[in-house]
Amino acid sequence: MKKYRFTLAAVAALMSVLLCACSDEPVLVDGPDEEEPEVVVTYYKNPVINQDAPDPTVVRGNDGKFYAFSTGGNNTPVYWSDNLVDWSFYGTAYTNANAPKFVPDAGLWAPDANYIKGKYVLYFSMSKWGGEWDAGIGRAVAVKPGGFYSDAKLLFNSRDIGVQNSIDPVVFQEGNRKYLIWGSFRGIYITELTENGLELIDKTDIQKIAGTAYEGIYIHKRDGYYYMFGAWGSCCDGVNSTYRVVVGRSKSLYGPYFDKSGGRMLDNRHETILVGNDKVKGPGHTSQIITDDNGDDWILYHGYDVNEPNAGRKVYLDKVNWDKDGWPTIGVGTGTPTTARTKAPYFKPVEKE
Repeated sequence: MKKYRFTLAAVAALMSVLLCACSDEPVLVDGPDEEEPEVVVTYYKNPVINQDAPDPTVVRGNDGKFYAFSTGGNNTPVYWSDNLVDWSFYGTAYTNANAPKFVPDAGLWAPDANYIKGKYVLYFSMSKWGGEWDAGIGRAVAVKPGGFYSDAKLLFNSRDIGVQNSIDPVVFQEGNRKYLIWGSFRGIYITELTENGLELIDKTDIQKIAGTAYEGIYIHKRDGYYYMFGAWGSCCDGVNSTYRVVVGRSKSLYGPYFDKSGGRMLDNRHETILVGNDKVKGPGHTSQIITDDNGDDWILYHGYDVNEPNAGRKVYLDKVNWDKDGWPTIGVGTGTPTTARTKAPYFKPVEKE
């Protein structure tokens, strides 16, 4: 049996002809409407990476795909996605032969991925529990976003720079200038990098910009303000973790950063914008903010799945909303992780060259 499909316009035209068949007046029928493009609305449900992948960072490659890096092992796991929702394991950032080994018996923690002057630069921490004065920060370079990364160099360790627990690097780019921000519960510090992001300009020129309550810092600029997102609390105690996401803002990259009432992040004052709920515990250590093609902002972070408390820190995706005064909230306005079925980011298909 043949099946026929009719547009609404065609049906309306046919009805018009039938209703006016008894009339001697000519019947004028419009031609078919131009076919309207299909509007595709997709949905997702957290977690988007359903396995242990803490401290996520993400960079979009020239191929249009997103590449997420996480703490894990000594080679740094890499995942990739077309839409921030559907992630697959890509591989590792390093081979066994070229993985950084500057700090004895240390792991690679809290990577930060960036695209700088035609190359992908991956910053990393090297540390071990209790080794706060041996901890250090380095960088490696690749021509493809997923790696392999090579030309690794240790930029400094805690003793070199005079900052205890020198981990959790993040790079902020503004024009041709690059800045390294780092620190973990011993103060948050900033220094400037060379234009290619590969060296410190002057490791004696550092400034403290936040107090001792924070780690996992990320800075985002919007409408003339610099927003410092940070992680507060305990990261790694399973469902007993108290991790949460906090924020302050400043008119200057170098601060001071304030909460809504004028308290300084230098004095450990901040706004709390994401805490755990009955489904996710210890949410924190956010990625960069990614803006989709509809102009909506999205962010990744890790947390413990209450239904699988021993599965490690999974990766969650949530929308970043901005109130009328310019302050961010994460999720659906509740300040808690979104776990229900939610409208997903929208990205236009990338044309293949």
